[in-house]
Amino acid sequence: MKVLRDLFKDYRFGLSFIVLIILLIMAILSFFSPYDPGVWGAVPRDLPPSWEHWLGTDSNGQDIFWNATHAIRNSLIVSLIASMVSRVVAILVGMVAGYVGGSTDRVLMFISDSLLVIPLFLIMVMLSMLVRQFMSLVVLGLLLSIFGWAWDARVIRSLILSLREREFTHTAILSGTGTVKLVLNEYMPFATPLIFSTVINNISWAIGLEMTLAILGLVKLTVPTLGTMLNWAINYQAILLGRWWWVLTPVVLSLLLFIALYWLSTSISEYLDPRTRIQRVGA
Repeated sequence: MKVLRDLFKDYRFGLSFIVLIILLIMAILSFFSPYDPGVWGAVPRDLPPSWEHWLGTDSNGQDIFWNATHAIRNSLIVSLIASMVSRVVAILVGMVAGYVGGSTDRVLMFISDSLLVIPLFLIMVMLSMLVRQFMSLVVLGLLLSIFGWAWDARVIRSLILSLREREFTHTAILSGTGTVKLVLNEYMPFATPLIFSTVINNISWAIGLEMTLAILGLVKLTVPTLGTMLNWAINYQAILLGRWWWVLTPVVLSLLLFIALYWLSTSISEYLDPRTRIQRVGA
């Protein structure tokens, strides 16, 4: 509880927490939606916001509010799959490369550096075109996770390299502590804040890349996500036709999500840093 009280002293954490709770509530509401997101023509088309349709309707005959609840849920599912899988890979690669060193380190870092220097966006477009007919939320999340670990693995490796040279590591080894126990008990407390921060950043990255692929039409457009909502709005020229409620809904929700995740990551990272925590909440 004390940690939460200290975190809420930062307005960025408080605002981002509230925004994320609202978005999570919207995602949960999708399970109680009166409309099937895969059915078109369920409501009258192109209606402006009203008491019956809070955010209006689109040219596909779908209620935008309820479609947005499904979109938020699906975008979060994709980003969580991508971030969780890539975190596992990043932690394993970073810790093994940093602790073992030698040829193992060189091989793992060569693979990581290769993923960092290749034109990621073009590779993602090509792979999305190849697996487009099999594209689902899980497949898209796994596809994003393949390229989401390289930079974070290098950051974790750098931390482990530093920890490996400290006195407590030599003491633990001389006392007979096993490698697994040493990593879990001694290294993980230092690495946890960094890992947590990279999780939030990776979620934002995955959502942004999913939206980009969706706008290009490289995902299954019948599955509502923030990206596919924006794709349909662009294809039906919602801006030119003055259907502002349609195009603004995914744009505003995306901006709120990106800003909330960024502020949450920044606030938690600063709190976990002892130097900035003293400045914010006192010694």
